[in-house]
Amino acid sequence: MRERAFAVLGDRVSDACFLDLFAGTGAVGLEALSRGARSAIFVEKNRGSAALVRVNIEAFELQPARAQVLVCSAGSAVARLASANEIFEIVWADPPFEKWQDGLEALEEAFSSGLIATDGIGCLECPEKAGVEDALSEHLETVRDLRGGASRVVMIARG
Repeated sequence: MRERAFAVLGDRVSDACFLDLFAGTGAVGLEALSRGARSAIFVEKNRGSAALVRVNIEAFELQPARAQVLVCSAGSAVARLASANEIFEIVWADPPFEKWQDGLEALEEAFSSGLIATDGIGCLECPEKAGVEDALSEHLETVRDLRGGASRVVMIARG
């Protein structure tokens, strides 16, 4: 599913600032960097997982300015980065499937705080049956909905 999503994102990834919320192993942010993203910030609240992200970043031998790991919740990271006036072209949220609403909430806050560029996009990886459309704020819209098996990636932009 991620491969398909990156194919859809295409050239948007090149030279983009990428935010990987609920980073897990860091696979999504590393994929963005491998496709030409200028930088990626990985957000993971689990210290063990965050350490694994750091190991994976080191394996890619990236310049330190291109990859940063924040050990905190997605909500805390969004607030902190927004208050620092950071702006991202792409924000990806891949929370545990049973907490997909946490990912949507983090994306909503990223849009409303200006953390996502005006023409930027938020991507929510969630269960196939997640009621994203019903939960989405009126100022946001689904621009693509990629489905496959038990999961999907919903691409969200300002409406």
